[in-house]
Amino acid sequence: MIERSRAVTFPNGVKLIKWGKKEEPTAESVSAEMKRFGYTVYDLQTIAPWFERDRHAHDDPEIRGAVSGTTTFHFDDIPITIEGGDILLIPGGLSHEVISHNARPFSAYKGSLSGERKVTEHAHGKGSAESLGRKASSVATPK
Repeated sequence: MIERSRAVTFPNGVKLIKWGKKEEPTAESVSAEMKRFGYTVYDLQTIAPWFERDRHAHDDPEIRGAVSGTTTFHFDDIPITIEGGDILLIPGGLSHEVISHNARPFSAYKGSLSGERKVTEHAHGKGSAESLGRKASSVATPK
């Protein structure tokens, strides 16, 4: 199979590798691709449409492997949009926000070199994307 992935490294050290395979990405193929970079994959997360995650930084280098959908990571003056199959490598300590600018869910694996998730909140300290998702679904689901 011919692979035509493209990679770009931004001035802030973030690296984006575009999906280059002639097949749709799957959870398994994205996870396998992430492991090639030496990261431990620890979570498959789906965020809701129009999702907004406050400014935060991961204490260790982070990897994201998009399985489906599209979302944008905002690093100060550099917005980077990823879509299904893309791999995003984020240096540790680099502050960013995550915003979905569309009405579709976005699914991606997360990982780190250590295999642990350590986050420093910056903005409102509203918590992790996981806890925000649980709060939103509990509010939206009548009991």
